[in-house]
Amino acid sequence: MGKRTIVPIGPYHPLQEEPEFFTLTVDGETVIDIDVQIGYNHRGIEKLSERKTFDQSTFAVERICGICSTSHPYAYTRAIEDVIGLEVPLRAKYIRTIIAEGERIHSHLLWLGLAGHFLGYNTVYMWAWKLREEILDVMEILSGNRNNYAMFKPGGVRRDIKKEDIPGVIKKIDSIIPTLEMLKKAVIDDPVLHARTKGVGVLTKEEAINFCALGPTARASGIARDLRKDCPYGAYDRLNWDIIVTDNGDVFDKAVVRILETFQSIDMVKRCLLSLPDTEIDANIKNIPPGEGIGQIEAPRGECFHYVKSDGTNRPARHKIRAPTFMNLPTYKATVVGETISDATIILAAIDPCYCCTERMAVVNQKGKKLYNGEDLVRLSQAKTEKIKSRGGKFAARTKGIK
Repeated sequence: MGKRTIVPIGPYHPLQEEPEFFTLTVDGETVIDIDVQIGYNHRGIEKLSERKTFDQSTFAVERICGICSTSHPYAYTRAIEDVIGLEVPLRAKYIRTIIAEGERIHSHLLWLGLAGHFLGYNTVYMWAWKLREEILDVMEILSGNRNNYAMFKPGGVRRDIKKEDIPGVIKKIDSIIPTLEMLKKAVIDDPVLHARTKGVGVLTKEEAINFCALGPTARASGIARDLRKDCPYGAYDRLNWDIIVTDNGDVFDKAVVRILETFQSIDMVKRCLLSLPDTEIDANIKNIPPGEGIGQIEAPRGECFHYVKSDGTNRPARHKIRAPTFMNLPTYKATVVGETISDATIILAAIDPCYCCTERMAVVNQKGKKLYNGEDLVRLSQAKTEKIKSRGGKFAARTKGIK
């Protein structure tokens, strides 16, 4: 065995869009161990939610992540509706499904482009993101926004889909299919992509089960698990579709699952648009009774889970969030050990990590005594901000006049 070396990736790294810290232990070029540390990007959304009304918290959770800006409000509103025992109007279910699948399309295209970039295949990067622009335009037509759609509310949706917009939306969605077919062939037929992704970062079915992997990460390892089919919500039980599953669990299969799901989501969006029922779009909730509720939806990365507790006031008494990356990130240890350093980043990227969704913070107790309460944490944060600002001022003074 050669000399062991520690290779840090992060907390700030050009290939990571968000701060996170991975410590690789390598023997030559081979990874033999890894340590994952999270907690560099915590914003306290769960605590903030307790200070906002139920409706205001919908907008707060929408900003947990721009790419997941439907996933979190969808799961959150379903949790509130579970507290009430409410069934939302059928047209609202269809509109929710359209927005959720539109997000899945643009999320998978974003991932495909970044995967191509990580592999040095920037043609895939440019084409995938060009297609994604078309979908973002569609989302703007339907909701008024390219991201953070502000469509969801407890009891339904905030905005209806205009009948006159539907033909143009379908035409725009159909326009991306030929190029998407080209990308699919490029991924499936290109020998260089095969060499970089086939047999790389394998997550076996047994490991996926042991780590409780979710979404495409699990489905690429042969696990036919999808909340849209297992616990239908929205309009999914009214659509004829099958879970896309592959068996190899490597980076290549994770790409295949996402590409095929993109075609599937396009079909779902079109069918929902063409069969929108003529009902109300909002149940007009007046009060939230005391109780507990859970909301689960199949986000592009896997199951997004929200728990809400109500004490009968107009604010959540407790709000707990679990994003899919929180479950998928530990699989990195099973997939990267034994691989080379050059493949470490694409293996990590294969789970489509979203760190701002994942972040958690633990308040340490000492002999049963809580060290900090919520007000203490706010005070400490403000003090740290002032300290950083003061350092910035000193730096500006020292560099004044330098060009």
